[in-house]
Amino acid sequence: MTFFITGISTDVGKTIASAILTEALHADYWKPIQAGDLDNSDTHKVQRLVTNQTSVFHKNAYGLNTPASPHLAAEIDGVSIDLTQINRPNTENHLVIEGAGGLLVPLNDTQTIADLILPTDKIIIVSRHYLGSINHTLLTYEALKNRGLSVFGIIFNGEENMPTEEVILQKTQLSFLGRINEEPYFDRNVIAYYAEKFQERLTSLL
Repeated sequence: MTFFITGISTDVGKTIASAILTEALHADYWKPIQAGDLDNSDTHKVQRLVTNQTSVFHKNAYGLNTPASPHLAAEIDGVSIDLTQINRPNTENHLVIEGAGGLLVPLNDTQTIADLILPTDKIIIVSRHYLGSINHTLLTYEALKNRGLSVFGIIFNGEENMPTEEVILQKTQLSFLGRINEEPYFDRNVIAYYAEKFQERLTSLL
């Protein structure tokens, strides 16, 4: 089973959510495109946070040097992102795929992160609370729906904000998978704590 993690914007908590899901499901992890921080990539971060001995961390299809939109980072590196060259890892395990930035982040002149998603993927939206996050969350949901893609569920990142969460859940009818609170830090113990909390909810929906 493949889970595709997308966010309503950049820096909303996709990598932490991916680490929690990878640990909860003992899944493999793959980030197809990494732009910037190649020595401390999201794959490195998730690998440091996961403790189970089952998960395999697959190599990026594209590792780009500049922390920028993938289409620009690729141009600076003198390459073009070709989706036909992005092949999913061959695994019999669950697979967690982490997108880059938001859903419509451009990869080249014609394609975006959304074009990496397959209809069979269980899509999880990560929404972080900030002024404008309701709009960004609903736009992400609508963009997926307009592509004929169904969303498996939503994770809220940040301290509880019931007025925001209630309106999003009411308008989308999405399954609430869990909340990641503001934490002073995230280490293996914190990820394991959240993984245990999320595991029961995920199992009940699968």
